[in-house]
Amino acid sequence: MANEEHLALIKQGVEAWENWRRESTIMEPDLKAADLNGADLSGANLRVTNLSAADLSAANLSNTDLNSADLSGADLSRANLSNTDLFTARIRGADLRGANLMSANLSGSNLSDANLSEANLNGADLRGSNFSVSDLTGTNLSNVDMAGAVDFDIVRLKDAILCNTIIPDGSIRDDGC
Repeated sequence: MANEEHLALIKQGVEAWENWRRESTIMEPDLKAADLNGADLSGANLRVTNLSAADLSAANLSNTDLNSADLSGADLSRANLSNTDLFTARIRGADLRGANLMSANLSGSNLSDANLSEANLNGADLRGSNFSVSDLTGTNLSNVDMAGAVDFDIVRLKDAILCNTIIPDGSIRDDGC
């Protein structure tokens, strides 16, 4: 469960959270299993935060710093993660169905067992990410760089849009343009 103090602060809004982050010596805030459904966390510093199993469905996380955050098993369905920094984030087993990840930085992140069906990843950076057993059914992967992505051989890509997409082997795919 989430640390009660951390949960109360984030629910006060991004400004209160940012003030606390600047003054706090806590490097890894704990929001594990927090109910943040529909929350507006746009622009928040959630770097290295434990958000595993959190409910962030329909939340606004655009322009948020989630660098090295733990989102394992989180519900991010229909969330807005556009322009979000998810560099080396742990997103294993997360539900990202219908999420907007347009222009997000997911390089080096662990997306194994994640459900990204119907998500919008147009322009996202997925270089070096782990996609083991992920579901990308119907996902928009236009203008995406997946060079060096690992465990891409078991990924479901049915009806995915691959327009000007750099796939893991470095070649460019233009399926569904």
